Amino acid sequence: MLQKIITRFNASLSKPDLANLLLRLTFGLLIFHGWHKLHGGIGGIQSMLEAHGIPGFVGYGVLVGEFIAPIMIILGIFTRPAALVAAVTMLVAWLLVGISHTFELSQTGAWAIEDIVYYFMVAVVIALLGCGRYSVMKNPLYR
Repeated sequence: MLQKIITRFNASLSKPDLANLLLRLTFGLLIFHGWHKLHGGIGGIQSMLEAHGIPGFVGYGVLVGEFIAPIMIILGIFTRPAALVAAVTMLVAWLLVGISHTFELSQTGAWAIEDIVYYFMVAVVIALLGCGRYSVMKNPLYR
């Protein structure tokens, strides 16, 4: 009897495509970081890059990784490549602003770089899973 209840319960919650969609939508909140940079400018990022000897125009990549890639991930368009672009963006963010805080806690006791790590890890998970069934693209090749 208990086995049947557990089996039915597990079956009722086994919705991998829905879970994948929810994961993609949640990750898509990264778009707000990109929106801020799109409207506020990327001058600060360009300055950080130039301070490390990297040309400032590379800073426009943050708009790709934090604005365009999340849109593509939400819609399920070229999801895996978009997730890898977002993951690389988070890696660069860690190298530019987070590396010195890697072993620190924030004022509230959280890991100082947890947002970067969470976005990076979720992007990697999405790259490994793909977009699932729910996508604006009918052709699975473009998901």
